[in-house]
Amino acid sequence: MYFTDRGIEELEGRRGHEEVTLAWVAARLQEFVDDHPEFETPVERLATWLARLDDEDTDDDTDDDTPADDEVDG
Repeated sequence: MYFTDRGIEELEGRRGHEEVTLAWVAARLQEFVDDHPEFETPVERLATWLARLDDEDTDDDTDDDTPADDEVDG
């Protein structure tokens, strides 16, 4: 087990039996970023990765900081 796995294992152990919506998870991630803005980039990358898991045409080498076409204003 890696040191970084401890939080994941704790989450699974404490809350793994619960069923939640992705909207609930998104709200908790937003709360976390609001409280800890220094983690905004990694949390956004995780959220983007989770959102695009089923996308067959997603290129793993793309820049995650580039907004999707539907996120661009104008």
